[in-house]
Amino acid sequence: MKKLAASISLAALALSACSQGDPDGQGSGMIATSADACENFDVATLGTGKGKASWVEAAEGIPAHCEISATLAPVEGSSIGVVYRLPAEWNGKLLGIGGGGWAGNVTIEAARDGLARHFATMQTDGGHAGTDVWANGWVAKNPVAAEDFSHRAVHEMTVAGKRVAASLYGTEHRSAYFNGCSTGGRMALMEAQRYPEDYDAIIAGAPVYTLQVQTSAVFRNQTFATDNGAAGFSPADLQLVQTAALAACDGDDGLEDGLINDPRACTFDPARLQCTGDKDESCLSGEQVAALKQAYAGQRASDESWSMFPMSRGGEAGWSLFMATDGSGKDATGGGGLGNLFPLFFEHGEHPTLASFDNSSYLAMRASPFAEMYEAKNPDLSAFFGRGGKLMLWHGESDPGPSPVGSNDYALQVIGANTQAKSQFRYFLLPGVAHCRGGPGADVVDYLGAMDEWASSGTAPDRLIGTRDDGSMTRPHCAWPKVAHYKGEGDTNNPVNWTCEQRKS
Repeated sequence: MKKLAASISLAALALSACSQGDPDGQGSGMIATSADACENFDVATLGTGKGKASWVEAAEGIPAHCEISATLAPVEGSSIGVVYRLPAEWNGKLLGIGGGGWAGNVTIEAARDGLARHFATMQTDGGHAGTDVWANGWVAKNPVAAEDFSHRAVHEMTVAGKRVAASLYGTEHRSAYFNGCSTGGRMALMEAQRYPEDYDAIIAGAPVYTLQVQTSAVFRNQTFATDNGAAGFSPADLQLVQTAALAACDGDDGLEDGLINDPRACTFDPARLQCTGDKDESCLSGEQVAALKQAYAGQRASDESWSMFPMSRGGEAGWSLFMATDGSGKDATGGGGLGNLFPLFFEHGEHPTLASFDNSSYLAMRASPFAEMYEAKNPDLSAFFGRGGKLMLWHGESDPGPSPVGSNDYALQVIGANTQAKSQFRYFLLPGVAHCRGGPGADVVDYLGAMDEWASSGTAPDRLIGTRDDGSMTRPHCAWPKVAHYKGEGDTNNPVNWTCEQRKS
C-alpha cells in the first residue's frame, strides 16, 4: 500500500510538472519535470530495489536532468544494471543506447547527444557490470548473464524505461528510438527481430550480428600467420598496399580523394606488388601476396556460409586494429573474444586453440545453443515493419572488424523477405570509414537527426551527409544500392556536386 500511495503521489507531482511545461496538453511543446519529482521517485519500484534517483544540474552542453539507476532482475540470477537520464524539458521521445564489444554502456558520454536534443535516454550494462570489452569469460561461466547480454537486457531496460518516463513526466512517450553501433548494432537488430514492439525506429551501425565476425578475426589471424609468420605485414607494408589500391581505384567515382567509394568493384591485384628479387620496402613477398588475396576473397565454410568475411580494398592501413596482420597469430582482441567462449561450443573441455580452429570448429560453434540465442540474423522483420517500424542500417566500407559484406548480405535478405522494406528500411555504406568511426572517410554523420526527420516526416532519406571533425571533408552517403559519384566540377565538399548512381558491385 505504501508503494502504491507513493506511486500515486509521484504521478500527481509529475503530471503537475507536465502541465506546466505543456499547458494545452496536446503534445505541442516540451514536457517538463522537476528536481522534486526526480528526488521523490521510488527506485524500489524497479527490479531489485537497489539504485538511486538524483537531479543533475545543466553543465557542459548537457541539460539538467534526472538520473535514475537501478538493477533489474527479470529472472533468478539476473542482474541488469540500467541508467535512465530524463531531461528537465522532454521532447516526448525515448532513446535506447547500445554497447560495444562484450559490454553495455551506461556512460554519460554515450547519452550526451540524445540528452542535448531532449530525449529521455535508456542505457544498460547488458547484464554484466564489467567495462572491459574483450574480457568476456563470464559469458561461458554465467548462462543467465549470457542470455541477458544476448537479448534480454536491452528489452527489460526498455520496458522499465517506458514506465519510468511515464511516471516522471505523467504522460506516455510519443515514440521510442534505439541507436547502437558494433555490439550496439547487434542489439539494435535483435530488438527489431525479437522484440518488435519495443521501438518505433532503430539505427543499427556496423553490427556484430553473428559470430562470423569473431570467426573472421580468427581465420584472418591464421591467414597472416602462415609460413611461420612470413605472410605478416609491417605498418609500412600495409600502407604500401593501400597506396597501390587507391592508385588503381580511387578515381572510379570521379574524384581522387583517398577513398574508394565502391571497393567491391575495385579489381586491384596485389600481385602487382610482388617482389622480383629480395623483399624490400617497395614490394611484397609471395607469401604476403597470397595472404592478401585470401583476405580480399574471404573464406567459405563447407556449408557455404562465410567463415571469414572478405576485406575491402583501400582500407589496409587500418586492418591491424582488429587482426594480427603482423603474422604473430595473436591480436589484442583475442579473436574478438572467441577463445573465451570455447566451453560453450565444445563438450568435456576438449576444444581447439585459436591457432587450430578450423571448419569443423566453425560449424560446431554456429550450431550451438549460444549462437542461436546470441545471433541477430533473422531477416523476417514483418512484425516490426507491420507496426510502422523504421530501420536504418549502416556500415563503414573500411571496417577492419565486422565486414560490410556481412551487412550487405543481411540487407539483401531483409529486402527480399519484407515487402515493407522499400519504404521502411534504408541501408548506407560509408566509403573510407572504419569501425563505427575513424578512417579517412566522412565519418561524422547525424544518424539520430536523420532518423528523427524520417520518423517525423514519413519520408525515408536517400542520402546521409557525412563530415570530418576537422571540417576537411563533406560527402553524401547514398542509400543502397546506389553510390556517390562526383559530377566532375564544383566544390567537392558540396553534396550538390555529387550524384547517387547505381553501384557496380
